[in-house]
Amino acid sequence: MYQCWPLEILASDNKFNTVMLSRLFKKKSAAQPLDIARVPEGRRIYAIGDIHGRNDLLLKLIEKIDADDQQRGKAATEIIFLGDLIDRGPDSAGVIETAMKLKQERGHVRFLMGNHEEVYLAAAAGSEKATRFFNRIGGKETILSYEISIREYMDLDNNALAERLPDLIPSHHIEFVKNFENQIVIGDYAFVHAGIRPGIALEEQKPKDLRWIREEFLSAKDPHEKVIVYGHTINDDVIEKGNRIGIDTGAYYTEKLTALALEGEQRWYLDTALSQ
Repeated sequence: MYQCWPLEILASDNKFNTVMLSRLFKKKSAAQPLDIARVPEGRRIYAIGDIHGRNDLLLKLIEKIDADDQQRGKAATEIIFLGDLIDRGPDSAGVIETAMKLKQERGHVRFLMGNHEEVYLAAAAGSEKATRFFNRIGGKETILSYEISIREYMDLDNNALAERLPDLIPSHHIEFVKNFENQIVIGDYAFVHAGIRPGIALEEQKPKDLRWIREEFLSAKDPHEKVIVYGHTINDDVIEKGNRIGIDTGAYYTEKLTALALEGEQRWYLDTALSQ
């Protein structure tokens, strides 16, 4: 189920016939450009970008979100994680624990499946192929955030490591991540990890595109069915285009974890930049 991540995912997929859907989306999206996109009244949304193992930054950003939320008027507050909670940074296990605690204590917290979670699940199931790829994309740091020493890790070849992972990674972490969603639609916004395939209805998007797509989505100029909020692609600052908002600011090495906040037609940003 989770092994749809081979390297060819990173290449372009087959072309789709988008003429009729493009006409439909242009007609529907005329009232939904970024400058007037909105979420339903009474709801306040905080969307958090790619964390990549930086539990310290996540805790700092949650404090900022709570302070911001408390100083505003009453609303039904929701938090959405855009995926890639794990890998690269030093404490992926801690990030998962924090995320589970937030979900348990607050309820209105949702999580999107990123490409890194997809590979994590495959590796945790004992796949030798997945384990090899996992290590290539930052999984080493995730593995070392569990109960294994660097010496033991270095002594294991890939086959042995693949056999070790199902016992190393706690089952409650696996079950938690398995329940991550592919997309979330609220008002005029759609939240995904990587992006969408242009010209394809949201309900028909494939999980591999929602988790892995890049250039074809980023180069699309026409309006989408909704304004797309995404992570996956790192930029120095938030990217706002007419049809999308990107909030992956490379937290694992920049120290800047970013959240987009939405209420009615308003949007604003919070982050953990060192200058703040």
